[in-house]
Amino acid sequence: MAGTIEKPLLAVALLGIVFPHAGWAHGPSRQKITETIQIDAPPAKVWATIADFHDMSWLPGVAKTSGEGGNEPDAAKRQLTLDSGATIDESLYKYDAGAMSYSYRIDNVDVKVLPVNNYSATIIVLPAEGGKCTVEWRGAFYQGFPNNDPPPELNDEAALKAVGKVYRAGLESLKKRSRRPSERRAGNRVPCLCVRGLSRPRSGQRGRSLHHRSNRR
Repeated sequence: MAGTIEKPLLAVALLGIVFPHAGWAHGPSRQKITETIQIDAPPAKVWATIADFHDMSWLPGVAKTSGEGGNEPDAAKRQLTLDSGATIDESLYKYDAGAMSYSYRIDNVDVKVLPVNNYSATIIVLPAEGGKCTVEWRGAFYQGFPNNDPPPELNDEAALKAVGKVYRAGLESLKKRSRRPSERRAGNRVPCLCVRGLSRPRSGQRGRSLHHRSNRR
């Protein structure tokens, strides 16, 4: 009986010697973030603004968009050129015009511009009461530093903060574009993107209907 017990204990001890840092081997965790905003406009009108994968004129901080493949999943690719001259390469992997939604991933970006790795996201327009709609933009990604002990500018918090700013700026822009002419004249200016490599923020206020939630996994 004693021999039966000793063998498993010996195996555990040997594992501790061979892999002394096995408990520390877990790398960075995948982060998730979701931003939503309610817009007083028909869903179809808002979807028409974002439906073209190669038109990102609604996102502040983007100077131009070029690409190929239309809205065809696994074929469409686009390159965003930012106001700073930096670029972000992205590809489409899911598109559903009926559901007013598409999903894409970042293929290449300098972490000094957006401190993320293995980034994917979905944007969707959802019907709401009274002929309004809710736009949801959600993403999942890893921090900009691929290993443990990242510098502050490349850790989880930096990644969540940077992506959140992009999403909020984009959603506020969509809301402004969807306003009636009279509302546009009375509204505030939309702040520009605030991630490294893009334009400085403009003066303005966030819409009260903007909501944010993020979690780590």
